Amino acid sequence: MSLECIEMQTSPTPGVSLIVLHGLGADGNDFVPIAQELDLSALGGARFVFPHAPTRPVTMNGGYVMRAWYDIAGPGQPEDEAGLRQSQALIEALIAREVERGMPASRIVLMGFSQGCAMTLMTGLRHRERLGALVGLSGYLPLAAHTAAERSDANALVPIFMAHGRTDPMIPLARATWSRDTLRALGHAVDWHEYPMDHSVCIEEIADLQRWLLSALGPQA
Repeated sequence: MSLECIEMQTSPTPGVSLIVLHGLGADGNDFVPIAQELDLSALGGARFVFPHAPTRPVTMNGGYVMRAWYDIAGPGQPEDEAGLRQSQALIEALIAREVERGMPASRIVLMGFSQGCAMTLMTGLRHRERLGALVGLSGYLPLAAHTAAERSDANALVPIFMAHGRTDPMIPLARATWSRDTLRALGHAVDWHEYPMDHSVCIEEIADLQRWLLSALGPQA
């Protein structure tokens, strides 16, 4: 199985690839407008890859079938480890495809929102080649108890941008800050940002992300 994707390039020979993972119930179209706000011309332009998650029944939503990277049973219930690992493999295949197209792994960014954030951290920290950066928006660290044993030395120093809304009713701020602190305790460099918003994205966040990407992936990096 391979994921269907939307693609967008801002130059004929992009200097960076961003694989952008949407949240529960959305699809790859969800973050196209956000990506269009990012000016990465200083990096040689970008190729954006917006995959559509597989469809599956989501227990928390009454078993309704929707696009989801993994199942969510509800608060206090075990994580869907099988679903997380299946989606990890699908995202690994997207990274491999970018490398086959000539993009070095060190110029590939994984970026995701909500469930997509969880998949970004899940996959990026375990990837066997050093990636360019990880961007986690309004999400959390999944399978946290396995992270120390399963993470790859190659991405021990990968720069990580995490951002969250202070009034997020879907994923409480406390869960995100716990994820941040867990990653920092493992030695990962997390650039943390909070915004006065709920489970969404704001203009200030995108401006901060653009500055951070240019710094993390620019010549001085």
